[in-house]
Amino acid sequence: MAISERYNQSLMKAIKRMHTLVESDDLDRVRASQENISTLLKNRELNYEPFQVGEIPAEWVSVKRSHMKKFVIFYCHGGGYNTGSYHYARSITNKLSSSTSMDILSFDYRLAPEYPYPAATEDAMAVWDYLMYLGYGARDVIVAGDSAGGNLALSLVLKLKEQKRILPRGLILFSPWTDLTGSGKSYVTKGDVDPILTREYLDNAIAAYASGQELKNPLISPLFGDLTGFPPTYIQVGSNELLLSDSLLLKKNLEKYHVPVRLEEYKGMWHVFQMSPFKTAYDAMDQIAEFIFDICR
Repeated sequence: MAISERYNQSLMKAIKRMHTLVESDDLDRVRASQENISTLLKNRELNYEPFQVGEIPAEWVSVKRSHMKKFVIFYCHGGGYNTGSYHYARSITNKLSSSTSMDILSFDYRLAPEYPYPAATEDAMAVWDYLMYLGYGARDVIVAGDSAGGNLALSLVLKLKEQKRILPRGLILFSPWTDLTGSGKSYVTKGDVDPILTREYLDNAIAAYASGQELKNPLISPLFGDLTGFPPTYIQVGSNELLLSDSLLLKKNLEKYHVPVRLEEYKGMWHVFQMSPFKTAYDAMDQIAEFIFDICR
């Protein structure tokens, strides 16, 4: 095994140990642990402006320097639909704002099991409508999300399409959870190497979010949706993650519907590795900035 491979294996073991610090069957404990960690994620070079959309907590993240405000990023946090918050998402939104010099709107949708499907999609639509009320056009917005937030980002676009509304300028997806039926090969082949996700965790999240629902409903598993007319999409995924197939199959389906799509598979990386404070994560953000600048020209 090469030195780089040994280093990567050690790094994944360290990530797994850190992840177990916030793992628990007690959702309240997990959510509290995430919020405690989030207090470390404020960056003195960024502004954070909290606000409310009705009962939905949200915040603007922006750089403390001159920047173009025509385009904004609409961010959906991950967490299996039962944990996560815009505070915890700062591990990504901080980097995203810094690398793109764009304002980011991040929000807290209602979580399962207290609020199962379709609560999250309803909240995403409410925040989208608020953004339109502020005077932004759909074509001024890049929708982004990680993991379950990637699922929500796709579901939002499907819902906008269903309502025959104008779609956003682009989509950015970090390790998106696109198939709650778990049909992809990586659910088997990556089960022993993913340091973040397990099939048991996903099954519990599905039971909390979509119990009794048809899992092939495109608003629950966007992989099965009609993606005709979708905006240009950029996907980043790690080669060592359980949800690798969710990204690969999504790319295949987007191509089937003639949607411009770019996928980067990062060798040796894990689920939403962009949250980690190391060079590969920052390099990935630079690639996202290039994609955004290209579609916003």
